[in-house]
Amino acid sequence: MENGFSELEQKAWGGFLGAYAHINRIVEEDLQEHSRITHVEFEVLLRLSWEENHRLRIQDLAAQSLLTRSGVSRVIERLEKAGLVTREEASEDRRGAYAVLTEAGIERFRTAAQAHITFVRKNFLGLFNEQELEQMASFWKRLN
Repeated sequence: MENGFSELEQKAWGGFLGAYAHINRIVEEDLQEHSRITHVEFEVLLRLSWEENHRLRIQDLAAQSLLTRSGVSRVIERLEKAGLVTREEASEDRRGAYAVLTEAGIERFRTAAQAHITFVRKNFLGLFNEQELEQMASFWKRLN
């Protein structure tokens, strides 16, 4: 217990960290290969696709993401340059802004999502049976 973790804790936490790094790396490579977008860009497009009118305040995107508000702003800026997102001022709050998915963004997301779902099923979800997926889902729920 030299590092402060028991052997079981070390296997559990170290396993999670290793799995997270591996999954993040292969997802990034796959998204770049088939859709020319990064994992964080995909996440922004995904979250916008879930919203009514494909529109969400940038600060809310940041709150739901691993990125800071400035990190999300930089991603939005890249997606704007690519024509996938537009930025709209918030009429209710002059300091706030919304990110809005464009038609091109919706199309790019749909294409990316189809390939991404296939990839995730093959490289992650398909490695577990239904009972294990249910158990895993309950683990994640405890963390949120």
